[in-house]
Amino acid sequence: MFYLLCAIVSSALVSIIMRLSTDKVENNISMLAMNYLMCSTVAAAYAGFGQLFPQTDTLGLTLGMGVFQGILYLLSFILLQVNVKKNGVVLPATFMKLGLLVPMVISILLFREIPAPMQIVGFCIATAAILLINLDKSQSAVSFKIGLVLLLLINGTGDAMAKVYEEIGDPALSAQFLFYTFAIAFILCMGLVAAKKQKVGKNELFYGFLVGVPNYFSAKFLLAALNTVPAVITYPTYSVGTILLVTLTGVGFFKEKLGKKQWIGLGIILVALILLNM
Repeated sequence: MFYLLCAIVSSALVSIIMRLSTDKVENNISMLAMNYLMCSTVAAAYAGFGQLFPQTDTLGLTLGMGVFQGILYLLSFILLQVNVKKNGVVLPATFMKLGLLVPMVISILLFREIPAPMQIVGFCIATAAILLINLDKSQSAVSFKIGLVLLLLINGTGDAMAKVYEEIGDPALSAQFLFYTFAIAFILCMGLVAAKKQKVGKNELFYGFLVGVPNYFSAKFLLAALNTVPAVITYPTYSVGTILLVTLTGVGFFKEKLGKKQWIGLGIILVALILLNM
């Protein structure tokens, strides 16, 4: 549970730093690339710079899974940008959060992690809380557009790779797995930077590196949490726990005001966290 709490704090820090950078960064793709560069550097330090490609029988599997996850990370970002242009900010953000459905389904169907009845109730309540907090009345009856569904599936599959690696990957190469993930995401992201002719200014560099540290540790701690806590508990707790911490920080630090619906949603999240961990 300690690793899960660390993953939640790290994930919340990513959102908080992104919030701080909103008015200071002009080129968001450049900042994303610098974030991946920092993640790759920290991962390489943990793996050992001379041990990034160790001669083991499981290197090919680890490399393949890392590359696949890195591609999913960047695809998720591209789909987010496309959907924001077409559907605004709220719906894409909601569907990204609902991506937790994918690792839950994978854990149940492929790895036979069957949640207890109270955990099923907690998961349903958590999902309802996500919808309540993020959607208003005009969006509650939204039709399922293909772009939003793809965003949910791609983002959720990227998150699920941690569980897949925990099940079939080599635990001794977990640092290398994360290095391959972030390195390929960085390389592909720099291709986008070049294609869009964005510059990497000092703010993009600073905030990108600043985001990269907790971003790496959120992935590292999530992977560690899955070794000790069932995925059917880890993923929904990780998702709604992050929402709770970010929202409370927004209220306390950024002086953001919540409506009645959002406060009710936070209360529901607390109930869901209790049920998920019973």
